[in-house]
Order: sequence, then structure tokens, then C-alpha cells
Amino acid sequence: MHTIEVVLAMLVAVVASGYLVRILPFSLPLPLVQIGLGALIAGVFKRGHALDPDMFFLLFLPPLLFLDGWRIPKQGLFRDKGAILELAFGLVVFTVVGAGLLIHWMIPTMPLAVAFALAAIISPTDPVAVSAIASRVPIPKRLMHILEGESLLNDASGLVCFRFAVAAVMTGTFSLAQASLTFLWVAFAGLAIGVAVTWSVSTFQRWLWRGFGEEPGAALLVNLLIPFAAYL
Repeated sequence: MHTIEVVLAMLVAVVASGYLVRILPFSLPLPLVQIGLGALIAGVFKRGHALDPDMFFLLFLPPLLFLDGWRIPKQGLFRDKGAILELAFGLVVFTVVGAGLLIHWMIPTMPLAVAFALAAIISPTDPVAVSAIASRVPIPKRLMHILEGESLLNDASGLVCFRFAVAAVMTGTFSLAQASLTFLWVAFAGLAIGVAVTWSVSTFQRWLWRGFGEEPGAALLVNLLIPFAAYL
């Protein structure tokens, strides 16, 4: 029960952060305000609590990513797919290698594989953070769509880089072939599952509406449940 209370408090803090950004006399990115509120809750009021990662991912990631993916213009996503894929995969790998080598150079006692794992954690950008930070910056719409599309797809490459960096730390070996196959599985299987779940639910919903009529509020609830179903 305490975990649920903490989750609800975090959701209230997220809502409050949106209004706090508008009230502040100076411009401040929304994610920084949310981080500050989290530190305030955990530090000043001593309400910190260790959340189960599986519960945290289930409660927060599906609705946030689904909402951002729903809003992104699909025509622009397909038009700029080349640049988006280059950033989502190539830039992440480049960041992992470059930042990993830099970290190892700055901290020679840190093994290179550990440095790569640390770099993999920070390599993928987050679509929610990109939208929040750029909301008050005059960025061209096409560039913004590219950044949002890249941030939706780069988790697969970042996750694979992190997974194999950790495996290299634990075993002392690295397999490029296995890493490539794992990346293809994470990226394309995840995409296929999302498409399959959304198509199946939408098809079943249309069949119900044709046979029995549309239930008021059903579409809203179905849209809310789709990202959770795909995640699970």
C-alpha cells in the first residue's frame, strides 16, 4: 500500500510541475522541475521509497511513450525515416563508444566495459524529456519531429549496448554477432508486438461496435489499456 501511495504522490507532483513551470518568473525545463520536486519529496520530507523497477516501468513507461508516439506526425516520421534511424542507432552506438572511451580516460581505474555500460545508460534520449525541453524553444517543426522520432526508437540500441557491456564486465567476453542478433530481436520483435496488439484490439473493438453498438467511454478505456497490454 505504501508503494501505491508513493506512486500517486509522484503522479500528483508531475501534474503540479506543469503549473509550477508556468508560475515561475523564469524559464526552466519541465524535467528539471520534476527532478527538483522528487528531491524535495525524498530529502526534505523524508518520503523516499525504493520502488520495484518492474512496477515503475509498468506504471509510467507505457502511457508516457504511447501518448508521445500517438502525437508524433506519422507522415513526417516516414518521410524522415532515414535520418531518424541513423540517429536512433548510429548516434547511440557512437555516443556509447565515444563517451565510454572518455570516461575510461578520465577514470583509468574504471574498466573499459564498465565505462561503456555507464555511457549506454545516458546514450538514449527520452521522448517526453525532448518534448518538454523543446516546448519553449523555437525549434523548426521538422527537426523537432526527427528528434521525437529518434527518441522513440533509440531505447532498443541503448538497451542492447548496456546489456552487452554488463555481460562483458561479468564474463570478460563480447560477441558482436550475438549483440547484433539481440538488437534485431529487441527492435523488430518489440515493434511487431506493438503493431499486433494495437491491430488486434482495434479490430475486436470495431467488431463489437458493429454488432452491439458503441459503449460510451469504451474508446477512452481501450486507448488507456492498449499500451499496458503491449508492454506486458
